[in-house]
Amino acid sequence: MDIHPGPRAHRVLVVDDEKPLAKMVATYLERAGYQVTTAHTGLEALQAAHALGPDVIVLDLGLPGMDGLEVCRQLRTYSECYVVILTARGQEEDKLAGLAAGADDYLTKPFSVRELVARVQAVLRRPRTTVDGTEPAQVFEDLVVDLVAHEVRAQDAAVALTRTEFDLLAALTARPRQALSRRQLINVVWDPAWVGDERIVDVHIGNMRRKLNEDPNRYIETVRGVGYRMAHR
Repeated sequence: MDIHPGPRAHRVLVVDDEKPLAKMVATYLERAGYQVTTAHTGLEALQAAHALGPDVIVLDLGLPGMDGLEVCRQLRTYSECYVVILTARGQEEDKLAGLAAGADDYLTKPFSVRELVARVQAVLRRPRTTVDGTEPAQVFEDLVVDLVAHEVRAQDAAVALTRTEFDLLAALTARPRQALSRRQLINVVWDPAWVGDERIVDVHIGNMRRKLNEDPNRYIETVRGVGYRMAHR
């Protein structure tokens, strides 16, 4: 495990068993001003994430032994850091599985390192869904979305959402009577400059629905031909 110190507080963990690639990515991220740590196995990645508390993890799914999917699943039991997964081109199922495991964004190999740096910058630019202490929680029948505490409760039970899931829910609850398209949600939660498969929104919405309730449409409706909106107010 090689540690590359940088001048800024934002910490990035790069996980890839291809050491030259990991080193190159780390070099570009360092030049962009990030503090970078590299790891080359799933176990190293989890150990580094525990020890360092990174803001972003760049995670290759094709790791030997403990693969990136399992790393992501275990990571999500204790960390809300952003996760950008790397997948082989054409491996659609792997990409969707990575997002379902809790990743926030993805790139397919081969990729431009500059694009990867731009993706890291984009997730760190995301506006946090926090407000001042006078803002009441959003309530939709038995769903409570507390932007101040960054907490969600459904039927009086706490629901553990990832950052991206929470931000999507906050975007929907901010406009409860408006149907938002995938592109509108990407502009709010990811970045207006984000380019990729817009179905990334569907995967995160699906994950969130399963966590909120067994009935997928109880809180979030699919508006055919448009996108999504809150089902109750």
